[in-house]
Amino acid sequence: MWKLAAAGVTALFVTASPVAYAQSAFETHDRLNASELNALTDQRIDLVKGALQLTPDQEKYWPAIEEAIRNRAKNRQARIQKIVETVGAKVDDRPLEVLQNRDPVSFLNRRAEALAQRSADIKKLADAWQPLYGTLKPEQKRRMGVVALFVLREMSDAVERRRFEMDEEDDDD
Repeated sequence: MWKLAAAGVTALFVTASPVAYAQSAFETHDRLNASELNALTDQRIDLVKGALQLTPDQEKYWPAIEEAIRNRAKNRQARIQKIVETVGAKVDDRPLEVLQNRDPVSFLNRRAEALAQRSADIKKLADAWQPLYGTLKPEQKRRMGVVALFVLREMSDAVERRRFEMDEEDDDD
């Protein structure tokens, strides 16, 4: 039970960091560098693998999962960098100029491309997990569920906090 609780708390802290980073990256421009992001991905992978306590037979499925996790993280970093660059290019413009010069069709196309990439990454991740998941024992599935629950809950809370902050900023104007 203690191992499960420790894995859950660790998952909470490891997953909270990138969400907080993504929110503050646009505000402070104090972003993690590539090696720090890679180290964070390494920690996430180690956390999940450690929580699952894979058997030697199950280990053979792990490289595909690890590759999918790393690919998804790399693509996410690229999307965030592209957003930071886009926002950074408009930082000197006055709000009225930004509104007058916006291109909603271009925005929708960029958003569709980003969502398509995320969708493809998640599909690859699901496909990589499928063979291993079929071999997991009930206890391993419970541990995986706990880690996933912490990740999803923290992401949901972070999104809600960001929406609240944006609403407060709008109210101040």
